[in-house]
Amino acid sequence: MKVALVVDKKLDGNKKKMVESVKNALLKKYDVDVIAFDENFMRRIKGYDLAFNLSTSGGKDTRQLHVPSILDLMGIPYTGAPASTHAVCMDKSFTKSVLLKHGVSTANFLVVHPGEYVSEDHELRYPVIVKPIREGSSKGLKKNSVVTNIEDMKRAIFWIHERFNEPALVEEFIDGMEVTIGILERENGLEVLPIMEIDFSNLPDGVEKFYSDRVKNQGYDRYIVYHIPARLPLDLKEELESVAKKVFKVLGLRDYARIDIRIKGKSYYILDVNSLPLLVPGYSDIIKMAEAAGLKYDDLVLEIVMSARRRYGL
Repeated sequence: MKVALVVDKKLDGNKKKMVESVKNALLKKYDVDVIAFDENFMRRIKGYDLAFNLSTSGGKDTRQLHVPSILDLMGIPYTGAPASTHAVCMDKSFTKSVLLKHGVSTANFLVVHPGEYVSEDHELRYPVIVKPIREGSSKGLKKNSVVTNIEDMKRAIFWIHERFNEPALVEEFIDGMEVTIGILERENGLEVLPIMEIDFSNLPDGVEKFYSDRVKNQGYDRYIVYHIPARLPLDLKEELESVAKKVFKVLGLRDYARIDIRIKGKSYYILDVNSLPLLVPGYSDIIKMAEAAGLKYDDLVLEIVMSARRRYGL
């Protein structure tokens, strides 16, 4: 079987490491070529039996949609979610609206578009967190993103509009335990990997206790402790596993995904759904959770391929 490993045109250090690692895993069973998503993509992708999609770039408002759309158009099977699912998950307000429609809990929120102003009589309870609606990897999140009054909220919203030229998502800030859940499609159905707790309590004084841009990307992550499995009572653990499977099905996710959740007391709130999580060895959360389940890196990659092959009857 000929497999095309589809990657972004420009790769940073982590993505280069990911591409090389996924390629090495695939080479254990398949003929593999790395193909960048660029101007020649449609010509180069012809003739492959399957595409392993790692492309998360290509545009701003519609990134992650291009590769699955083109592959679908050309009739080439591929790993991961379809374009329709990425479209929903790329917009945090769309994700939250769909989840609420299906009875899945998420923090109360409002959306403020560029040129709009938030009313002082909004119904959200402080503190709230202000974030760009379509960014990932903690882009646009900083200490001042969490605010406790209308003036600071307006400043945070204006900064999002100016910096990212996109709507701002304002949601009630859940001050509690953060966990992330990895899901795989296996032969016998959906498997929830051991839930991972992200413990921010060891961060230095004055540093925000959430995944801001500087916490995630400027060295502060060394203070974070990851508990796998998360320190959860059994009943809540089982409830989160059940809701994670529901989210996977409701949003049309495929093969693998990651769901971020905050817990306060006995209540939980979906923060974000990653329809195409990175697979960086030693870094990506889903890799850590898979390893805790006894699934080595290469086996995880090959399992993703097998999930796609089952779907397409390959």
